[in-house]
Amino acid sequence: MDCRPGCGACCIGLSITSPIPGMPDGKPAGVRCVQLTETLHCAIFGQPERPAACASLRPEPEMCGDNQAHALRWLAWLEHVTRPSAPPRRAAPHPMPNVAKFEE
Repeated sequence: MDCRPGCGACCIGLSITSPIPGMPDGKPAGVRCVQLTETLHCAIFGQPERPAACASLRPEPEMCGDNQAHALRWLAWLEHVTRPSAPPRRAAPHPMPNVAKFEE
C-alpha cells in the first residue's frame, strides 16, 4: 500500500523521541512535524536526518483507513497502547477498534 496523498497523519499523530531537523527534542503525539510540508509531504523523506521511527512505519489498510481522521484515531490508539504506563498490550482486533476514547 502506498501513502494516501494529502494525508500526513503519521507526521502528526505519532510521537517521535529522536531529534528531527527543526525539532531537536522530537515531537509529542498530535503535534504537526515541522518537516511536514503544506502539501502534506515529508520534506526529509529518504534523507538520513529522517527519524528511524518514521522510516520504519509502513502504510497498512487497517491503520490508514479511508481518510486522515481514521488514521489519526488509529495512531492515537497505537500511542495509547504503547506508552509505558499503558495496561498490558493486546493486538488490535480487526476491523479497527473504537479508538475515539483514546483521543486526548
